[in-house]
Amino acid sequence: MVVATRNRRGYLLRTLAELESLPERPPIVVVDNASSDGTAAAVASEFPRVELVVLDRNCGAFARNLGVRQLQTPLVAFSDDDSWWQPGALSRAGETFRSFRRVGLLAARILVGDERRLDPVSAVMQGATPPGLPGPRVHGFLGCGAVVRRAAFLEAGGFHIRLMVGGEEELAAIDIRLAGWELCYAEDVVALHFPARGNREDRTELGLRNRLWTSWLRMPATRALRDTAALARAAATDSVARRAMLGALRGLPWALRSRRPVPDWLLRERLD
Repeated sequence: MVVATRNRRGYLLRTLAELESLPERPPIVVVDNASSDGTAAAVASEFPRVELVVLDRNCGAFARNLGVRQLQTPLVAFSDDDSWWQPGALSRAGETFRSFRRVGLLAARILVGDERRLDPVSAVMQGATPPGLPGPRVHGFLGCGAVVRRAAFLEAGGFHIRLMVGGEEELAAIDIRLAGWELCYAEDVVALHFPARGNREDRTELGLRNRLWTSWLRMPATRALRDTAALARAAATDSVARRAMLGALRGLPWALRSRRPVPDWLLRERLD
C-alpha cells in the first residue's frame, strides 16, 4: 500500500487508521512530499509500523513511484491521504490478478463520502467485458483507488515527475497499456473516498495542462493540434485555462523531445 501526501496531517492520520484496520494487513509506505505541518513526526509517532519516506521537495504523484520501489510485494494498492479500501477489497483484487496474468492495473469502484455516491469516473468505466478479461477495459483510472501489478507499473515508468498532481493518471495508463498490460475496471474492488478540501482551481489548472501534455506526448499530430486549439480557445476567456496553456507551452520543448505517439491499435482500442 502506497500513500503520497503533502500538508494534510489530519486526513492522513484518519486514513492510516482505516488502512491499518484492514483484514489483509497490507504493508504501508507513506511518502511525504516535504510537508510543513508536522506530518512526518505524527506518522512516526502514531503509526510506527508504517514505513515513512520523507522527501525534501514536493514531487507530486511521482512520490507514489518511490513508494512502489520501497515495497517488494507483487501487488501494490494506492490510496490518497483522504481515501482507503473497503475490507476484503484487496483480497478480491489479489484473486483477480492471480487469475488474469496480463492484467497490470485494476481500477476500483470508488464510492464518495458518507453517502457512498458512485464516483462519476467509476460510472463511466462500467460496460461490457471483453473476452479474456475480468472486467471492462479502461484507459484511465483514479490514483485514490487503483491496484497495480508492481512489475507492470515499474516497467511502464509509473507517474511522470513533471505532471505533479492533476490528471497524471492518463499518461500512466497509456504507458502501462503500451507495455503490453491490460487495465480493467473491477466492480467488486471498492475504495472509499472522502475528498479533502483543497485548491480546486490549482488542480483544474494542472489537469488541463497535463491533458494537453499527454496529447502532445502520445497522440497523433492531428489530435494534438486539435487539443491545443481547444485549450487556446478556452484560454481567451478563462483565466484558469490561460494559466494552463502558458504552463503547457513552457514544457513544449520537453514534450516534443519526448514525444512517442501511440500505435494505431491503441487508438482503435480507445475508440471502442
